Amino acid sequence: MRKPLKNYAFIDSQNVNLGVKDLGWKLDWGKFRTYLREKYGVETAYMFIGYVEENQDLYLSLQKSGFVLVFKETLKSKDGHIKGNCDAELVLQTMIDYEKYEKAVIVSGDGDFACLVRHLRRQGKLQKVLVPNIKKYSALLKKAAAEEFLDSMNCLQSKLSYMKSTQ
Repeated sequence: MRKPLKNYAFIDSQNVNLGVKDLGWKLDWGKFRTYLREKYGVETAYMFIGYVEENQDLYLSLQKSGFVLVFKETLKSKDGHIKGNCDAELVLQTMIDYEKYEKAVIVSGDGDFACLVRHLRRQGKLQKVLVPNIKKYSALLKKAAAEEFLDSMNCLQSKLSYMKSTQ
């Protein structure tokens, strides 16, 4: 019997949320956590997310689904838009845990992660780059990952979309 991999996922939650929303569906995060475990052997799934006090129920739900949340302090602009870029936290956590995982799954379409992806690939530590929308992701990421390391969420709607309970 083959030993399961000890892989970690590093998820840019805002990029995933917006990318899937752009495809016209809403992600069921619980199903997504199961998918990461079954498809990529993900033992630990970090989710990088901006902290907004009113979202406590969401955070609890994500933690119950098995995500390890890493919060970024957010700022509210004058027009009410909330900003909390988590890129640096994702890169830092990936390197902090470098010796703990066999392979990393980077979940984002953001080109800011190209240098991280390139480094992980060269070191034999990259399992996959999972982009939310294959039609809208950075060419820098595409180049860094190479085709054999890229997957997308485009065809996962039937498997991972959120269905409101009728009860």
